[in-house]
Parts: sequence; C-alpha cells; structure tokens
Amino acid sequence: MPMFTTTSPRLVVALAATLGASIALPVSAQLGGRPAEEWAITLESGRRLASLEVQEVVDQMNLESGEVVADIGAGTGVFSVPMARAVGSEGRVISVEVDPGFLPMILAKAVLEDVSNISAVLGGFLDPRLPREDVDVAFFHDVLHHVDDREAYLREVAKYMGPGSRMIVVDYDMNVDGIPHSNQPEMLISPQQVAGWMSDIGFEVSYEIEMFDDKFFVVYSNQN
Repeated sequence: MPMFTTTSPRLVVALAATLGASIALPVSAQLGGRPAEEWAITLESGRRLASLEVQEVVDQMNLESGEVVADIGAGTGVFSVPMARAVGSEGRVISVEVDPGFLPMILAKAVLEDVSNISAVLGGFLDPRLPREDVDVAFFHDVLHHVDDREAYLREVAKYMGPGSRMIVVDYDMNVDGIPHSNQPEMLISPQQVAGWMSDIGFEVSYEIEMFDDKFFVVYSNQN
C-alpha cells in the first residue's frame, strides 16, 4: 500500500491538478490565510510531519469503531487518514476545508492510502457545513488560532454534534515563548481561553494530554 505521508509535496499539488482542482486565491477571511497550493508544500514537508507525531496524537484521541469524526481545517488530510483507520469501515471522517483547492488533495490521499471512509466538505468561515448532525468528535489541529470569531465558530460546530460528543483541540499555547505568530497577537490563543469558549457552548474539559512543549492538547466533552 502506498504511503502518502512520505510523498513529495510537489506530487500533492500535481495530484490535485490532475483531479481538476482549482487552486483558490488567498483566503482573506481566515487569519493567516494562504492559497492551498502554498499551504500544501508546508503541510506535507517531511520535517513538519515528523514533528506532529500524527499517529501518537490519533492514538491519544481514543477513537472508537463506528464513530463520526469531523477533521476541521483538514489541510491535505494528514490526520484524516489515520483517524479513518481508527474508526474503521463503519465509521466516517468528514474532512472540512474552507479552501476548495484542498478537497481533491484530501480525496487523492485517501485513494492512495486505500481508505474509503473519508469525505471532503467545503466549509464556510462561520459554519463548517457538515452534512450530518450526529458527529461524535470534532478535531482541530493547529486550526483554531486561524479562526477569526472562535467562540461563534465553535458554537456552530456544536450544532452538528450529538450527546456525549467531544471536541479535541491541539494548538499553540500563547503562554509559551517563541511559538509561531508571536508577533501577531490576533493569532494567539491559550488553553484557558479555549476552555472558556467551550464552557459557554456546553463543553467542559474532560482531560489534557501532555505531549508537546509548545502546544496544548485538550479533550472537551459535551455536557448538553
């Protein structure tokens, strides 16, 4: 089985073009927005992938067979594939992106990895536009700090989630020196802020995972 995670980022872009992707203009409504073609090179770089500890993160999410997972801001689908394997053939991963240029990349990755339970959805800036309202897990990896009105967006995501569902956030902690975007205060968030936004929409901290020096990794459970 081909392993796409070690594939050249140029091939990612080439596959997207082959599948008829239209690389979008810079995403101005998203903080730090760049076009998909530009992002893909960064997202698929070997050094970055190694630092993400992708499989370890997915293992810590404790996904169960048959669960429905929304991968919010999925990029090229780096996390979508291992999550799809974790939930099994009875489960589903919905990979959400606001830039249409990413969607064929996600689907190409799924084909190359021989995974058939991933769908790609074009989300909006204020609404992920998920196709179902029984989502078990919403996953945000290095994504929430790019969202403009974070609490409002989380509130919209929650509308698609069922009882006992959970949101999982892995993101840079503004309390740590030297993190990316340190000179852009509008792109900095803290675990304390996220816990407050989550609490306001009915999700409370379930547990925290110590895995990264510069990021927080927190699971929030639906109390509604």
